[in-house]
Amino acid sequence: MEVFLLHRTTAMAFAGGMTVFPGGGVDARDAETDLGWVGPPPSWWAERFRCPESTAAALVCAAVRETFEECGVLLAGPTADTVVADTSGYGPARQALVDRELSFAQFLAREGLVLRADLVRPWSNWITPEAETRRYDTRFFVAAMPQGQIADGVTTEASDAGWQRPQDAIADWQQGRRGLLPPTWSTLRELDACGDVAGVLGAERDLDPVAPRLVSDGTAVRIEFPGGDDYPVGLGRQSAQDAS
Repeated sequence: MEVFLLHRTTAMAFAGGMTVFPGGGVDARDAETDLGWVGPPPSWWAERFRCPESTAAALVCAAVRETFEECGVLLAGPTADTVVADTSGYGPARQALVDRELSFAQFLAREGLVLRADLVRPWSNWITPEAETRRYDTRFFVAAMPQGQIADGVTTEASDAGWQRPQDAIADWQQGRRGLLPPTWSTLRELDACGDVAGVLGAERDLDPVAPRLVSDGTAVRIEFPGGDDYPVGLGRQSAQDAS
């Protein structure tokens, strides 16, 4: 099993130089109610993420939209049981979404597509430590790569991108070739433990929010979070600290 990862440019204000999953922030228009939707309703997502239905719908929409914007993978189709096989024809629309000239609901309606929420699974909820000046309440999702589509990583936010086995991505960090923040490191370990795509999609997940703590002993800062006892020391911790 491989995952698609982006290496963020060093100029990014948050997590510059880090290796991350495709994603981004929720746009206010992600909550538009006229969105074509197939799969578990917002109420299902709201129950799992313990948030209002409007927020849940916006989170799922943002996840699908950002994945399309950042790597060209579109979890949508013309009918409830189909998915787009080739996204190359949507290039201009993809750029319009990036430039916020077009909402995702408008894009789907114009192209006669529906969002396939049934292809997405909730994975985790991480909250940036209180000590950080930039704080995010982030939901992570997983999905299988649609057959026929190509992940390209064409985004100004990344210097390079590609597919990699989770254990290899962790090894790259341990050997100083890449940087991983705790949520990415932890998620890669969890995905690797699932063995294959079917294992990932069928996993029963605890979605309690994870809020790492920055703890100082006077000479060094360490990051504490559930399962973080195995978080690599030395270069690994330093990489995360440098990106704070």
